[in-house]
Amino acid sequence: MLAWLVRRLLALAATLLVASAVIFVVLEVLPGDPALVMLGVEARDDTLAALRAELGFDRPPLERYAAWIAGFASGELGRSHTYAVPVAGLVAERLRVTVPLALSAFVLAALLAIPLGTFAAMRRGRAGDWGVMGFSQIGMAVPNFWIGILGILVFAVGLGWLPAGGFPGWSDGIGPAVAALVLPAMALALPEAAILARVTRSAVLETLGADFVRTARAKGRGEAGVMARHVLRNALIPMTTIMGLQFAILLAGSIVVENVFSLPGLGRLVFQAVNQRDLIVVRDVTMLVVAFVVAVNFAVDLLYVLIDPRPKAVS
Repeated sequence: MLAWLVRRLLALAATLLVASAVIFVVLEVLPGDPALVMLGVEARDDTLAALRAELGFDRPPLERYAAWIAGFASGELGRSHTYAVPVAGLVAERLRVTVPLALSAFVLAALLAIPLGTFAAMRRGRAGDWGVMGFSQIGMAVPNFWIGILGILVFAVGLGWLPAGGFPGWSDGIGPAVAALVLPAMALALPEAAILARVTRSAVLETLGADFVRTARAKGRGEAGVMARHVLRNALIPMTTIMGLQFAILLAGSIVVENVFSLPGLGRLVFQAVNQRDLIVVRDVTMLVVAFVVAVNFAVDLLYVLIDPRPKAVS
């Protein structure tokens, strides 16, 4: 087990190193002047020179890369050119919106998908199965921003139950803040729930046909006990991979939904940084997202060891 953990951690570190090199090369080393990109073609020469000196663009690339990695590892993410504040503060402020949004969408997707997928598997070929698969097909086909716009029309404009957009802040109370996240969480969760429901159905169907399930039934175990103790536990193994990837996607890929609902989250920060040519913010946030995705994959590998009931030697 210890050797396996060491190998996984080394692979994680190597992945992060390669990703950081790619991000740095794409944004700062490829042909073109980063200062010119940030200030525009009409910028004065002395202004360009001052920005190059301020951001270290006049230093060799390897020296700048080493300084960036050292600062990133210590939590010093640099200073935003557009906002004139530390990037770490910007990211921490935006994560207060993005993390609750992603968690809410993830929990909602799991609460919808796992029961629906299990229900469809237990009624294979019948009306319930067709209904769940129809929902899944529609959910995968409809983009989340369209679901968000439809939710605004129905629940905000039509019924007036929920706000159409914006975020009041946690300081104004949990109730208004949670209400502002309901519609965007639904918009993010429904497509992911559709995917997870199909995966759950397939995993449960495969497990239902296994020999150990038939043995458990032959021993007289009730259907609820067989499902809880044998079927769902084994079906969780392939489902865990999808759920881990979905959580990473929800946290890193909410740019469109956050813009639809005008939420001051991490996705909207990246969108604004790209529009404002703030390469420092784009570089640091991209690296943070990559680190998060790699960490989620590592956590999924650990969960495999914990939830897989089959005896095995970790390799």
